[in-house]
Amino acid sequence: MAAFCGGSVPSAGASERVEESEECDYHQEIARSCYADMLHDHDRNKKYYEGIRAAVARVKARGERVVVLDIGTGTGLLSMMAVTAGADFCYAVEVFKPTAEAARRIVQKNGFSEKIKIINKHSTDVTAGADGDMQEKANVVITELFDTELIGEGALPSYEHAHRNLLQEPCEAVPHRATVYAQLVESPLLWSWAQLRPVEVEGARLAAPPAVGRCAGVHSVCDIQLSQVSPHSFTPLGPLCTMFSVDFSKPVSSAPQSHTSRFVARCGGRAQVVLSWWDLDMDPGGSVVCSMAPSWTYPEARMAPWRDHWMQSVYFLPAESGVAESEELSLTVRRDDYSLWYGLRRHSQQADAPPPLADAPPPRPCCTCQAHLVWTRPRFGELNDRRRTESYVSALRSVLKEDSVCLGVSDGSLLPVFAHMMGAKKVYALENSRMSKQLIEQVNEQRSFGSNNNNNNNSSRDAAHSHLQVLEANSMEGGVELEVRAEQLSSGGLAGKQVSVLMGEPYFSTSLLPWHSLTFWYRRTALAGLLRPDATVLPRAAALHVVAVEFQDLWKIRAPCGTCEGFDVSAMDEMVQRSLDFRESREAEPHPLWEYPCRAVTRSAQVMAFDFTQLVPQRPISSRGSLPFVRKGRCHGVALWMEYHLTADITVSAGLIGPVGEQGECQWSRHRKQGVYFLRSPWETSGDGRAAVTYSVTFEPALGDVKMDFGVASP
Repeated sequence: MAAFCGGSVPSAGASERVEESEECDYHQEIARSCYADMLHDHDRNKKYYEGIRAAVARVKARGERVVVLDIGTGTGLLSMMAVTAGADFCYAVEVFKPTAEAARRIVQKNGFSEKIKIINKHSTDVTAGADGDMQEKANVVITELFDTELIGEGALPSYEHAHRNLLQEPCEAVPHRATVYAQLVESPLLWSWAQLRPVEVEGARLAAPPAVGRCAGVHSVCDIQLSQVSPHSFTPLGPLCTMFSVDFSKPVSSAPQSHTSRFVARCGGRAQVVLSWWDLDMDPGGSVVCSMAPSWTYPEARMAPWRDHWMQSVYFLPAESGVAESEELSLTVRRDDYSLWYGLRRHSQQADAPPPLADAPPPRPCCTCQAHLVWTRPRFGELNDRRRTESYVSALRSVLKEDSVCLGVSDGSLLPVFAHMMGAKKVYALENSRMSKQLIEQVNEQRSFGSNNNNNNNSSRDAAHSHLQVLEANSMEGGVELEVRAEQLSSGGLAGKQVSVLMGEPYFSTSLLPWHSLTFWYRRTALAGLLRPDATVLPRAAALHVVAVEFQDLWKIRAPCGTCEGFDVSAMDEMVQRSLDFRESREAEPHPLWEYPCRAVTRSAQVMAFDFTQLVPQRPISSRGSLPFVRKGRCHGVALWMEYHLTADITVSAGLIGPVGEQGECQWSRHRKQGVYFLRSPWETSGDGRAAVTYSVTFEPALGDVKMDFGVASP
């Protein structure tokens, strides 16, 4: 039987359900679970173990039988720690069936089956009592239900239910307490991920629509490896504030709450962003602490443990505001049962102003401008990248003429607006969604304000159901009455005109991997009948590049664990490897490599080119070769990215954005994710060039995908 799995289909230019084996979703879920990351986190494991030993000892000291409830047991590791520490019995709850089955095998293999019961349910469905899943209530609760935002995986409702139904009172908890910290900063870099900056094009200024500037953005945390954001890229405006704590040994409420921290501004600046992370106290006295603080808070960065399952959070304030040095400020965090958001209040006021009201909870952010729904945060950063914008403007300058008829093919792109500002006779923009079209119309209105808009009323009416946008030089017209995909577009939709410049970044919101941007090539092919014989295609070509790398830490998400803190967890390794072998081990996966330091152990190389001036070929394109190791190290895999040749002498990279350093240091674009193909086993290389990474790469036009295989050849 076949099943349908989600995926990006470049030939369709959309996320579609692709027919696969019925086991596809099952294996994909396991292969991408990254359990190994947590098992390799020795700092986390060690501190959980210390907290568990202490909790068991406290219960025994009271003369009580130790009964443990382990919510979200995963491999069963924490339950096995508890039994080893002296617990009499453990109820280990795991909702994901494959993981629960693996936990049963692990518990049995380590000889704990008599004292650990695996319950394959969501914890809020577990019952306690003579006929329940648990024959007795627990007096120790152990959990690892946390995400980067602390509460995003439903920790609060789970604890709330457990205290009401599954736990004795009082009880011990590991972790005992969580504390959330926050710091108000000014950061042009981070703020560029939330708001559109003005841009100069040929002496004209393009500003963000007022609605975008007033918008509070979307209600979702931006979770990143904050250790990779240099402290030089932000200015702290206040101290690190303790926002709130949750004591897990006592009844927990998931009801909305607000917490405020008042402080005096350390310096003047623009309040834009809140940086946040949390700590876990594994014991009541706070002597065993597991911290999520970024590496630049440590005396030495290398002292910070690396984690990808728990990172740090960036929250964007609803609006930036100026603050003065020594000004009194209030930072308020509001939480519901799954998420957090922040608000800032200034206490300075004029002499005749009314007294301030009590600190009100900040409203939940909600995008009202559409921009934050169309553009992701990395996409905001990409649009705000002045150097990148200059490359596209220079390329357009070299191809545009007074009589140019342009057609833009990208999602939510500013290129059509730039071409409009640079004097093209007519500009069309084919958008994939009504929302994206409306957003670009708003942006264009900022450029067109005050110009001749005599046709606006009729054009607005005509545009009501259109995804094709038309921009006239020195004026703004609405869209044409069309609701079509690129392959259905006819010259009638262009008023009989032929396109002289087909342009794209290319960027498509459905793209997951670098080569998914080949959607542009498919659309260019579908639009071939609308192009003049001498039409310019921008970019003219793209190239797939690769380099073999040694990861500083990212390798841990794929590496088998074997033995973890003295317990055999190989059954989990075997389950994950079976799912990887189903398909994932032969594919690349997307990662933002600027967050994951790595060093190149080969030279980078172009392995495949795509000529956008020609139609998509009917037959596959294949490339084979090798990359000799030129540096000593351990090769974990291969990084892949696309470079776009806008013109003969202007190239934009979505991967490496600078030369590789002498020791192999790599600098990656923050705007796009790169592809990572992990080798089945890491390879130790001496760097003498005798061994090499081999590659076989094939572009399959019928599928719109790139298939690949990498290995190592040695003498």
